[in-house]
Amino acid sequence: MHPTDTPPPLQGRARALGTLVLSLATFMNVLDASIANVSLPAISGDLGSSVHQGTRLITGFAIANAISVPLTGWLAARFGQVRLFVASVLLFTGASWLCALASSMEWLIAFRVLQGLVAGPMMPLSQTLLLGSHPPERAGRALGIWSMMVLLAPICGPLLGGWITDNLRWEWIFYINIPVGLFCAAMTWSIYRPRETPIRRMPVDAVGLVLLVVWVSALQIMLDTGRDEDWFESREIIALAVVAAVGFAFFVVWELTDEHPVVDLRLFANRNFACGVIALSGGFALFSGNVVMLPLWLQQAMGYTSTWAGLVLAPVGVIAVMFSPTAGRGVDRGLARTVAILSFFCFAWSFWLRAQFTIQADYWTIVMPMLLQGVAGSLFFIAMSAISLSQVAPHQMAQAAGLSNFVRISAGAFGTSIAATAWDTRTQLHRTDLVEGASRAGWSLDSPFFDPLRAAGMALEQTRGQLERLVDQQALTLGANDIFLVSSIAYLVLILPILIARPVRPRKRIGAAPAARAAAAPAPTASEPAGPRGR
Repeated sequence: MHPTDTPPPLQGRARALGTLVLSLATFMNVLDASIANVSLPAISGDLGSSVHQGTRLITGFAIANAISVPLTGWLAARFGQVRLFVASVLLFTGASWLCALASSMEWLIAFRVLQGLVAGPMMPLSQTLLLGSHPPERAGRALGIWSMMVLLAPICGPLLGGWITDNLRWEWIFYINIPVGLFCAAMTWSIYRPRETPIRRMPVDAVGLVLLVVWVSALQIMLDTGRDEDWFESREIIALAVVAAVGFAFFVVWELTDEHPVVDLRLFANRNFACGVIALSGGFALFSGNVVMLPLWLQQAMGYTSTWAGLVLAPVGVIAVMFSPTAGRGVDRGLARTVAILSFFCFAWSFWLRAQFTIQADYWTIVMPMLLQGVAGSLFFIAMSAISLSQVAPHQMAQAAGLSNFVRISAGAFGTSIAATAWDTRTQLHRTDLVEGASRAGWSLDSPFFDPLRAAGMALEQTRGQLERLVDQQALTLGANDIFLVSSIAYLVLILPILIARPVRPRKRIGAAPAARAAAAPAPTASEPAGPRGR
């Protein structure tokens, strides 16, 4: 076969098995992004760190993943798509093994960052290889199977993570990746090795990449450590803020003037792309921060186990799977903006309901907003992708998809750090107010208010412990309610960019598969010319 020829689609058993292993690798990747959420208290306690420090396991993975995504195109051209995908899966598996062996929180965070870096190419390449192994008329079905795995992983992640944490040890949330990763790598190499893409030696935008790593890393470290260092009272935090600001300014100037930028910021001149990415990244930042905070609140304030916290989160994915086809039909009919606005209203309603939570809330009271969030999530990603890519030229589709994913993932990591810090700050303020209020009301351990506890035979220290526990529960809940309320308002504000975007035309059945193929291809980097720039 000539190097420039496209391999024919796979047939029969090979195609079915190839679809399975590619989807399974994607499932493993997405699962690992969510499986640790409900295990953070157990991991933090076992490694002798605070839960706030434990959230860096989530943010470190996300930021590293975001940084590595724009390099996918250059790496695929340099080493070949199949080799890169198999290497990414194997390195991801090795990093999972190192995470399980970590003896301290610092080492675990370092290994999670490594895991995020090597995981970057997995999702875009799995889509590319999957579409290349199916005939064009079956591309939609192939993407449907792939998307189902992406939606199922967030369902299984909290459930599996909670069960493993409660019944085994937290290390097993990483150990389970080893057999799955080895199987996927071996089968992918066996099936797709004859379909390897040609290797091309091409330059990379090294300066842009270094600037990207510098400003994103500095900003994330500042957000993660700011609370512990008393924010701008610390010279280290001031230095990080300066590095992030200066690095970002140089990065923008360089990327706008470089011939082959690592991320093409000029795409933001496209009205729908800019509006879509702003709404997408903002919504995902709010979603990510709250999806990490909720299981922590359930375990710290409500006494839920990791398993039960997982059972609260799981319905989101179930509802998302059920409603995704409806969202797709709405987008196909040209109702992308309507679907997106409905999604943001559902998100806002869901978070407003959570802002009413008390420590007496039962399981079903907590789950009901999650069901509403599942509806919102099923509409959110499909509609926002349609809006942001609706007016992008075909030759820029892969670049636009890569840039959109980079901004979304980075925003999710920043949102997680900001939500964790804001929740801690609001909790401390409410705790101080509650203690001062109790003092003004004349509460003391020898007051008549505690007579029933003393009559029940509770000692003074036990009474003090009960009082402190009650104050902590109330403060954690009130702090969480503040974050939920702000998130609800923010979702309503984010409807504005959607209204500014131009209407999205109905999709045509003819040519749908090639468009999907272009959107799923790895994002070109400095190594790949973008072709003539559209107006």
